[in-house]
Order: sequence, then structure tokens, then C-alpha cells
Amino acid sequence: MLQRTLRIDYTLLSILVCLIFISLIAVSSGSGQYNPDHPHYFVYRQLIWYIIGFSLMIGAAIFDYELLEKWALPLYSAGVFFLLLVHFFGTTKNGSQRWISFGFIELQPSEFMKIFLILTLASILGKIGKERITFKKSIPVTIKTIFLTMIPFGLILIQPDLGSALMIVAIFITLIFTSSISSKMISLLFFGMTSIIGILVYMYQMYFEIFTKIFKPHQLGRIYGWLSPDEYGSGFGYQLKQSMLGIGSGQFTGAGFNQGVQVQSGKIPEAHTDFIFAVVGEEFGFVGSSILLFLYFLLIYRIITIALKANNLFGVYICVGVIGLFVSQIFQNIGMTIGLMPITGLALPFVSYGGSALITNMIALGLVMSVQLGSKEYMFSNETL
Repeated sequence: MLQRTLRIDYTLLSILVCLIFISLIAVSSGSGQYNPDHPHYFVYRQLIWYIIGFSLMIGAAIFDYELLEKWALPLYSAGVFFLLLVHFFGTTKNGSQRWISFGFIELQPSEFMKIFLILTLASILGKIGKERITFKKSIPVTIKTIFLTMIPFGLILIQPDLGSALMIVAIFITLIFTSSISSKMISLLFFGMTSIIGILVYMYQMYFEIFTKIFKPHQLGRIYGWLSPDEYGSGFGYQLKQSMLGIGSGQFTGAGFNQGVQVQSGKIPEAHTDFIFAVVGEEFGFVGSSILLFLYFLLIYRIITIALKANNLFGVYICVGVIGLFVSQIFQNIGMTIGLMPITGLALPFVSYGGSALITNMIALGLVMSVQLGSKEYMFSNETL
């Protein structure tokens, strides 16, 4: 086995530094009103999370990702175990039981479960090879991946945490639709998913009482607020309405740092976490928002190029899973601030204030870097995928 050499991916690192810079500015502007006596409290804490996350990212990058293939299932089992601990002994906040308290720190196991699921599905799908398999051979693989996905999905959904549960599904969809399973199986899965959505819409229209037993009252409220933000502007649609007012008022160049009326008045709840894009939109306008989106585009594009150069399918699927995780979070978070998606409480990757979500994304990026570093080992060999 050839000696691994540490060659830093300066493109990924540069994009991350830019996102960190934007995050610190946005968190500073979006959190000062929550703690006037210590306006930089959340910025300092965000710096601490970045230091921890950066250390773990480098650790994941240096570690040989190929060794994780045999540890994928044990890590997945550990993730499920901690999700069960949350169910029985977790800390409850705002009506949701999502955290495990360790005294000085609280962690959200559902965030780390996303990485464990990526590794597990990547391990399974990587073993079937790059050539498309038959429908018959696709059946056991598909059943296995669905089963492994539904366990964390169900445990996270009952917390309740619809946003993270949807990310679990997004990871599954991204990986299974890019895998080598039969095209007929992929078509069948697509038909099944669209049918489920159609059934839910039909139940909402015709059997509302049954529909309300599936979704919690606050989740229904978010749907109402999403569909009719003006009608529910003082209740369920308050966050969305204020967010859209803020982003709209930013116009081309924005109101300026610490000058956003909606943000600084505190009318946008959780402006430094879930609604941090509203801070960027109001205070830095179309220009600032476009720069942020362009950085995300570069991030995803770079991960795609790393996936194409990976030595094995396990590395490819790790990158694909991370792409699915990042893209779904970015789309959902930004979409919910501008009215394209219902509010689910997801963080904007690398920008929103937070601990578990930020660390998870940093580790995920570290795994991508590990794939990139590993691909350098065989750059002159004849070995191919």
C-alpha cells in the first residue's frame, strides 16, 4: 500500500474560509439584539464551534476513508442507539426532544446520523459495482437500503424533527438514484415516492381528520403559514412574512451591516440560526446573496470533480451522499426563507450559528477531502473504478 501524502485541497479550503467569513458577519449582525449586554456572544461561540469543527475536519481528511467501509455498519448502529437514547432520555426544547445533554455541552445525534447513513449506504452500493445490475438483483439491495434509511427516519420524525428526517430521505434518494441498481427499480421508487405525496395531498383535501393524525399541530401550522403567509401573518406565517419583507427590502446592495430594519428590530426570529439567509438578503441585498449562492455552487462543483477522480465506488458514493446532504439543506433553508418551501428549522450549511449541524458538515467535508487525498495515491497507476 502506497504511503498517503497530505496535499491540501486549496479550492475547498478557500471556499470554506469565505463561508466562515460570511457566517461570522451574518451571525454578528443577526444575534446582537438577543444579548445587548454581550452583542458578540454568539460570534465568539461560533468561533469555538469552527475551531472544533475544523480540527475534526482535518482529522477526517487525514484518516484513510477506505478503512471506514468496514466500520460503516457499527457506526450506523451507534447512531441508532443514540437516537433511542434521545427518545428516552433526551433534552426537550420548544416542544422537541432532539438533544442529549453532557452537562457542559448538548449534542444532536440526528446530525451525526446523517454521516453514518452516508457511509453505510455508500458501503452497500459500492459493493454492487459500477455496471447496472438487473431488476431481480436490485430487489435485495433496494430493500436493505430502504430498511436502513427508515429506521433513523422514523426515530428522528417522532422527536419531532421533520427537517432532519427529510434530509435522511434526501441522502437516500441522492445515493440510490445515482447507484447501479436497475433503471426499472429507480422508476418504481420514483413512482412510489410521488404516489405517497399524491396520497398525502388527497388525504389533506378529502380526509383531513386522518391527515392531522399523521402531522403534528405545529407542522400543520407551518404548512398553513407557507401556503398563506399573509392570512396567517400574525401566527403561523409570521416568520416567513417577516423574512420575505427583510429580503425584499434589501434590493440590490442591501441596507448595510447592522442596518437591516427587520433583523435589528428582532422581527425575524432565529435570525442567526434558521433564518440567517434573511440577514444576508436584507443587509447585503442581491449582491451578497448571489455571492453566497455562487460559493455554494463552487463547493458542490468541486465535490463533484473529486468524486469523478475517486479510486473506488465507496469514495464516489461518499461524495455523492455529501452532495445530497449539502444541496438539500441549502435548498430547503433558502427556500423556506423566500416562501418556496415550508419552514422546517434546518441550518444553512457553514453559515448558520450552531454546534452539532456545523460539526457534522465540517466532518462531511473532511471525508470528501479524505477521498481527494486518497485519490492522489494512485494517480499514476492503471487502477480504475
